Amino acid sequence: MKLIIQIPCLNEENMLPVTLSDIPKFISGIDAIETLVIDDGSTDRTLEVAKNNGVSHIISFKTHRGLAQAFRAGIEECVRLGADIIVNTDADHQYCGDDIRELITPILDSKADFVIGVRPILEIRDYPKTKKILQYLGSFIVRIISNTRIIDATSGFRAISRNAAMRINIFSNYTYTLETIIQAGIKRLSIVSVPIKINPETRDSRLLKNIPSYVFYSTITIIRIFLLYRPLFLFIPLSILFILIGILALGYNSYISTVLLCTGIIIILIGIISDMNSANRGLLEEIRYVQKQTDTYHHRYE
Repeated sequence: MKLIIQIPCLNEENMLPVTLSDIPKFISGIDAIETLVIDDGSTDRTLEVAKNNGVSHIISFKTHRGLAQAFRAGIEECVRLGADIIVNTDADHQYCGDDIRELITPILDSKADFVIGVRPILEIRDYPKTKKILQYLGSFIVRIISNTRIIDATSGFRAISRNAAMRINIFSNYTYTLETIIQAGIKRLSIVSVPIKINPETRDSRLLKNIPSYVFYSTITIIRIFLLYRPLFLFIPLSILFILIGILALGYNSYISTVLLCTGIIIILIGIISDMNSANRGLLEEIRYVQKQTDTYHHRYE
């Protein structure tokens, strides 16, 4: 059983050695523990530090591509390298390395495909109240949309089985946290949460630069995923709304009523077409999944 711990990095020359040194050297049930650093176009000595600290594998981007792209590249490389379990952690040493054991236990016990580490956000005094509210609200929305019981949707400390890693496809250029959970829920992968500890903050979040932009891009990500996988979930309520308003407007203005009714019909037709495209996308993803399994078989036994 091989475990690969992937660490996306952007200018983390100071904290990366601390994060690497905190990773456990032995875990019961795991035969090999390897590390993968994804250098997201760092302009400091991150790449050199990773090499000097004995990182097993390195991916280096020439330019900054963003956290979502770094996560995707890491997952694909871990699958190619034959990882049975993949753990994603942050390079800033936010998460405790010892908790990796707790994180992967549900996968080792065949009780989950996807495990999210739950931070004690409400207990953290340094977290602004606005940030705590956004974390809670965002997780609540993701739970409803993905039909899961995830408590901390934005936590980057997570473990993924090989099967789940081959089924997840990242489209966002902003963040992978919400998208992966929604996809896992839609694809009926087993997701659980486990409590984890966190270390004191070493720097401000680079993803949450300001609240309005974070809310905007997170909302766009959620809408985009549903347009890709569950378009009728969005189009049918919108269509019904226009049709109902159009019916109510019949006695007041026939022209406006006609426009509203036609708009409602057009929206539902767009939804049906989008749903057909979604079905085709699902078939293509299943083909890609089978191809990944075939490539893995050849890679291991040739």
